[in-house]
Amino acid sequence: MQKAEELELRLFVFHHSGGSHLMYRDWPSCFPAGWDVRVPDAPGRGPRDGRPPVKNIGALVEHFLHELDDGLTGRFAFFGHSLGGAVAYELTRRLVEAGRTPPVWLGISARGPLLPDGDGTRRHLLSDAELRQELTAMGGTAPSVLDHQELWDLFAPTIRADLRISETWRTKPLAAPLPVPLSVFGGAQDHIAPPHGLGDWAAVSRRFMGLHLFEGGHFYFQDRLLEVSERIQDDVRCALLLARAPSAVAG
Repeated sequence: MQKAEELELRLFVFHHSGGSHLMYRDWPSCFPAGWDVRVPDAPGRGPRDGRPPVKNIGALVEHFLHELDDGLTGRFAFFGHSLGGAVAYELTRRLVEAGRTPPVWLGISARGPLLPDGDGTRRHLLSDAELRQELTAMGGTAPSVLDHQELWDLFAPTIRADLRISETWRTKPLAAPLPVPLSVFGGAQDHIAPPHGLGDWAAVSRRFMGLHLFEGGHFYFQDRLLEVSERIQDDVRCALLLARAPSAVAG
């Protein structure tokens, strides 16, 4: 554990539907030594996690608010991929609305625009065969899980529960744009969260820092982690500069 005086920033990375910290295990090594990079797992990850998966975004946000409470102080930032993007947004919103310390920066990755009625997708209702095909096309799920019946039977309930949360996520309109700098990330060839819709996040923040597209699909960062991590570092440090000179930013 890093000493408080050595800590430059704490970065929380929220995983995708059906995911866990395992896909993001290489992330800490791509950031400076002064960054404490954490990938908290949602409940129900793997055979050793006896906690049942949660059933809605509200319960998931409550879980992370409780689990991460001691870490949500000082300088910290959120980055969420796919379902994790919705989690990162809702956590930020809850902290702001509660008058608590918000993150210095919010990064949303491969997550479509905010829709009050959900996004209309229903992958969680597909048959096993259809869902396996979808997950194969999306990437991000190990072939060993998709091709092995016993492993599939073990992980499928968590995958479906997460997809249901992501696909039925509803959110109330903001009273005002968030005071947190926000960047959006995506894959140029992502058909799950197409680039043309990602820019709609601009209305969510008073300090929208832009849309960053990378070559690749829904899990574009797997082949470009160093490039993505450098972009995150640049945006976080820019956000910190903005925090020191708020009068220099209009709006």
